[in-house]
Amino acid sequence: MEQKFINSGYKIVSFDNIADIYIINTCTVTNMSDRKSRQMLRRAKQLNPTALIVAVGCYAQVGKKELEQIPEIDLILGNNEKIDIVKYVEEYIQNNSRKTDITDVMKQINFLDFGTVTHSEKTRAVIKIQDGCDRFCSYCIIPYARGRVRSREPQSIVEEVKSIAKKGIKEIVITGIHIASYGKDFKDDIGLIDILEELNKIDRIERIRLGSLEPSIITEQFVGRLKKLDKICNHFHLSLQSACNETLKRMNRKYTIEEFKNCVNLLRENYEEVALTADVIVGFPGETEEEFKITYENLKQIDFYKMHIFKYSKRKGTKAAEMPNQISGEIHEERSKILLKLSNENQTEINKKYIGKYVNVLFEEDDGKYFKGHTTNYIMVKIPKEEVKENLENVIKKAKIVNMENEDLIGTIE
Repeated sequence: MEQKFINSGYKIVSFDNIADIYIINTCTVTNMSDRKSRQMLRRAKQLNPTALIVAVGCYAQVGKKELEQIPEIDLILGNNEKIDIVKYVEEYIQNNSRKTDITDVMKQINFLDFGTVTHSEKTRAVIKIQDGCDRFCSYCIIPYARGRVRSREPQSIVEEVKSIAKKGIKEIVITGIHIASYGKDFKDDIGLIDILEELNKIDRIERIRLGSLEPSIITEQFVGRLKKLDKICNHFHLSLQSACNETLKRMNRKYTIEEFKNCVNLLRENYEEVALTADVIVGFPGETEEEFKITYENLKQIDFYKMHIFKYSKRKGTKAAEMPNQISGEIHEERSKILLKLSNENQTEINKKYIGKYVNVLFEEDDGKYFKGHTTNYIMVKIPKEEVKENLENVIKKAKIVNMENEDLIGTIE
């Protein structure tokens, strides 16, 4: 959306500066997300009472009636309207009347392709290949906000990545709402692995990083083809949510923890020094002490590099919100702390093993004191600037790890 405005001659300013138009891309994944979106919309109007305030995105899609009650908002647009956001804004300015445009995202059958307009960092670009989700997990509102699975045409993806390569960007991140479903809506037998094989051929792109993966896609056939692609990073983020079968069943997750462990083993057998990360929800309705204990023991056994821990948030409009045995906030907090401690311990122990080793780092930023970047398995490495004469930004260098500072590894270029 930002790129659309730039292409139409608008000047983008930081959110702390005074703007004529504020676009708030809202989130609705939790009730807290809704609240933060509302706060941000009101804050924008406070920054400039005469500005045009636009609410767009997922909360706008499913919470139109709530947002219509907020007088500060001038224009409410759904997810399908993002692609024509400049047109809607200019129409509003001409007509100067409050407007809501929300089409039924569940009826959208084609991927809304913005084209080669990725607004990227210097060293990394995020490529959206897919939208929507058909999984309908019991805690999740996203299928109603984003609609059914729609995949982007392979040629469009390839063209965008080629244009990104010409800019000198070395790493791309493949993302979407549920990338494991890529190609499911095509008539041809095309899946995620097929598009990855095409992207791997593109010159000057040196790393391909995958966004969150559904465990079901990790099969012998998939991994067998994936490991032949030399640009795929050896870091996999797996959408786990719970490590207890009873909880997984209530969540409507379509795998068991035993099947998940098989996926983990498959990746570890095929990738050296693979880093595995995961999402875990604590305090899901009905999660007993015994179920949490099972989750903890399984997570300890799997030994993730890092875990993103989410305290379950009751989301209106989902099946989980109506389930009995809702867990109290105190228990959420307690269980979250236990898993965060385990995650931090895992990360520290794994990082320690790299001291004395050599790693390839793509340096992404200069924070004044260090050049900072990541290895292929997404481990942060920092090089003191005083030790380096050249600018390392957007450069891949071999570094020797000499020390550890908090969770970050300190290296030197030899």
